[in-house]
Amino acid sequence: MSQDFRSSRRRVVVTGVGVVSPVGNTVDAAWANLLAGVSGITRITRFDAAAFASQVAGEVKDFDVTQYLSAKDARRMDTFIHYGLAAGIQAMRDSGLEVTDANRERIGVNIGSGIGGLPMIEDTHSTYVETGGPRKISPFFIPGTIINMISGNLSIHLGLKGPNLGVVTACTTGLHAIGLSARVIAYGDADVMVCGGAEATVCPLAVGGFSSAKALSTRNDDPATASRPWDMGRDGFVLGEGSGVMVLEEYEHAKARGARIYAELAGFGMSGDAFHMTAPDTDGPRRSMQNALKDAGVNPDQVQYVNAHGTSTPLGDKNETEAIKLTMGDAARKLVVNSTKSMTGHLLGGAGGLESVVTALAVFHQVSPPTINLFEQDPECDLDYCANQARPMRIDVALKNNFGFGGTNGSLVFRRV
Repeated sequence: MSQDFRSSRRRVVVTGVGVVSPVGNTVDAAWANLLAGVSGITRITRFDAAAFASQVAGEVKDFDVTQYLSAKDARRMDTFIHYGLAAGIQAMRDSGLEVTDANRERIGVNIGSGIGGLPMIEDTHSTYVETGGPRKISPFFIPGTIINMISGNLSIHLGLKGPNLGVVTACTTGLHAIGLSARVIAYGDADVMVCGGAEATVCPLAVGGFSSAKALSTRNDDPATASRPWDMGRDGFVLGEGSGVMVLEEYEHAKARGARIYAELAGFGMSGDAFHMTAPDTDGPRRSMQNALKDAGVNPDQVQYVNAHGTSTPLGDKNETEAIKLTMGDAARKLVVNSTKSMTGHLLGGAGGLESVVTALAVFHQVSPPTINLFEQDPECDLDYCANQARPMRIDVALKNNFGFGGTNGSLVFRRV
């Protein structure tokens, strides 16, 4: 992006946040549990996982969809849409923005998912096989499972007539949705975007598929410590579910209505590895971070906090550490880095949404949540990972990373306002 545009573009700020997560189904509950280092990971209860190599997950608990939708409407949608709608409604309520005929065409939605309605696909296929034909397939099956229907349903529910999108970039989905939404506002196509990601794939096909790829932790006897980024004993990620959504708003628009501002979204960077379907590479993440810093006009030594991708995989954690050091140089030693996934597991397409909300809250409250389960730090992962205890600290600039299968990378820069 040119320097001329960067200096003249519309500023974008975070004015509302919403979450549904393994550590709480509201922002207040989730944030309190994250600061306390509470793990939301348990043995799988969604189905009998006894035959699977991995039997633990970060499941959403005690979620009541009827707080947001009628039971009739909810039956027509997969759970990932429930989570995305709930987080989106929370975020809009939190923003205090009233939707009117005068502004609804300037408010858009971009909430994505990495996989979409896999549980409903499983159930519908079982119905098809068991009944021997298509007559029992619901007419709501397709709109109940496709990824852009979080945005579609939320726009209908709230009457939002601005840009209506649904990003799909594996585990970078939520972050890309937020970064691209910021661009929509910066370019003047909307004044407000409701954006993030959602996922609900704690189901046999997802657990079986990731287990077959040897991607998941098999620490089934101790679920709460199964996700342990940068620890010597890490053995794979833990599948999670939920949603994180934020309201992005043009700065002058937010200021004019007296909105609470959590942080400015100052920079967005992307890159591609062109390396391997699933294996990590340092060059792609390095360029993603550098692009985000350049977009924000920020030098590495101005960053105090990194909310990392931090999946708890042997290769991924080492790779991200190396990429951070390549990006930050000597400034890397001064950073505080943490992984939300140590407590929530990996929300896949929802990860970037939830973790970006956490990053904005860290800037707003001036505190880094901990990385729990860091018992014996891997010597090849040699940064400060905020081990096991939250840390009050000055955070003027924060960096957020997510990386996904297919070599897709994204980074955001949040700045204190």
